[in-house]
Amino acid sequence: MPTRRELLALTSGAAVTAAASGLAVPASASAASSSPHRGDDDLDWVASWAAAPTTIPPTPPLVLTAQTVRQIVHLSAGGDELRIRITNEFGTTPLRVGAVRVAVRAGTGASTAIVPGTDRRVTFGNRTDVILPAGSPLVSDPVRLRVPPGADLAISLFLPARTPVTTVAAFAFQDNVVADGDVTAARTVTPVQTIGQYLFLSGVSVRDRGSAIVTLGDSITNGANTQNNLNHRWPDLLAARLRAAGLERGVANVGISGNRLLHDPNPPAGSEAETFANYFGHSGLRRFDRDVVAQPGVQHLIVLLGVNDLGHPGTVAPPSEVVTADDLIFGHRQLIARAHAAGILAIGGTILPFKGDTFGFYTEANERKRDVLNRWIRSGGEYDGVVDFDRAMADPADRLRLNPAYDSGDGLHPNDTGMAAMADAVPLRLFK
Repeated sequence: MPTRRELLALTSGAAVTAAASGLAVPASASAASSSPHRGDDDLDWVASWAAAPTTIPPTPPLVLTAQTVRQIVHLSAGGDELRIRITNEFGTTPLRVGAVRVAVRAGTGASTAIVPGTDRRVTFGNRTDVILPAGSPLVSDPVRLRVPPGADLAISLFLPARTPVTTVAAFAFQDNVVADGDVTAARTVTPVQTIGQYLFLSGVSVRDRGSAIVTLGDSITNGANTQNNLNHRWPDLLAARLRAAGLERGVANVGISGNRLLHDPNPPAGSEAETFANYFGHSGLRRFDRDVVAQPGVQHLIVLLGVNDLGHPGTVAPPSEVVTADDLIFGHRQLIARAHAAGILAIGGTILPFKGDTFGFYTEANERKRDVLNRWIRSGGEYDGVVDFDRAMADPADRLRLNPAYDSGDGLHPNDTGMAAMADAVPLRLFK
């Protein structure tokens, strides 16, 4: 199989052809990403699930003591071995994790039960009880566990000491649970609390012949307003399409609700936004190396960022952070350059329409900027491929609005049907 740098060499300078659907696709993309069958010796680590961590707002954190947190993750790629990434990246003190276990989840929806016989101990450098330094992640040793593509895992962390929860993925759209004691190996647990976040957990990779696609975005990529426990985020539905097409690809969703391309959270002093803005995460430019380049086996990147850069100034960020279309194009060019430097093919997603949104994002000035940015993404020829989410999601009666059939009710975020339409808008030939 070609290396990522070889893939980039194959596609650099390639002519961009307009597909009948209006999507710009590199003419050489299909040839670049195809690979001959490889034997077992050529299996490599591929990101199968991810959650981008953030810090917490300046309020008293959730504190766990001698408790287990059991968290459900929905894999994209499968394999016979897996590795788990836990993280203390926003902790200011060392984090002790007394035990970690993983199993295939039994049932669907909000179930946290495990399939008998699938429970495995997880070690880190052959240790079961580990200390994560402040600011640091840990990647586990390989775990022998057969997991099919699209499987759900139950990952259980036991926290023996008093543990303030400072590193989270704030919006999981999945019910996870806290239980008393070390019940990491239990088939079922008795929750004392149900949480809608991922705590100290940021990745699962599997040994596979394929490669990974990373989706870098904001709340729309993170899955905002989809039904909990159904895995209806558009990257999940894209992963299902890839599996149905026989394409071995992991999909690592590193969308963060409220995320911006150019700026970190900066709520105006004294505003309500101070109570939640930290969950918006570091800017796309700042977190790119951690959340994209470091994903195992990444060969493709899909970027959908910019709407919060337009909408936050004057709402949950100061007016001084108003951006121009040229500012956004500059930021996207940086992502492309950094992806290419790492041998990753970069695919640009056009910004969805949001006229009439309930957040106060829409103005005629912001619409003009969105239009300039989208025209550059479509026809600038700098991205290696394009997903035209704008055209796929717009109201046919008013192209500046989200299609009512796809609107979750706020004029900005798609509903579950809209998420399926977004997944369908991604041309699979980009990854063949």
